[in-house]
Amino acid sequence: MTFKEKIYQQYVHAVHGKITLLQKTLQDLTDSAANETKSTAGDKHETALAMLQIEQENSSRQLAEALKQKAALEKIDPSLHPEQVVNGSLVKTSKGCFFISLGLGKITVDETLIIALSPESPLGAEMMHLKKGDSFSFNGSNYTIENTE
Repeated sequence: MTFKEKIYQQYVHAVHGKITLLQKTLQDLTDSAANETKSTAGDKHETALAMLQIEQENSSRQLAEALKQKAALEKIDPSLHPEQVVNGSLVKTSKGCFFISLGLGKITVDETLIIALSPESPLGAEMMHLKKGDSFSFNGSNYTIENTE
């Protein structure tokens, strides 16, 4: 497995973990709501049900977003190695390594810090379509693209 494929798999695993956790949270909230309906009526009961409903709506939104992230990741082929930066590229710069995909945060793979960026993010957009050896400035810092995969 290549370094880029390891990175891809780790982000896929993280998104799957988030989906599983959110599905369990939603199930727990549904169970809590069902148990709450068996309780006695009153202001305290109504408040508890309203709070559970708000938590369910928030968790449902988060789950929908995680499912979108999963679908977007599944469109990336980690075995491709384009010469220029595109969605799915692993970009090594003078300031660090970036996986152009989704804004999924930082991970460490083989003792290398990787930051997943959306191609629509300001830094990701700055890198798009550049090639090895190209330089650019972002927020007062100069970057040089050392390698793309």
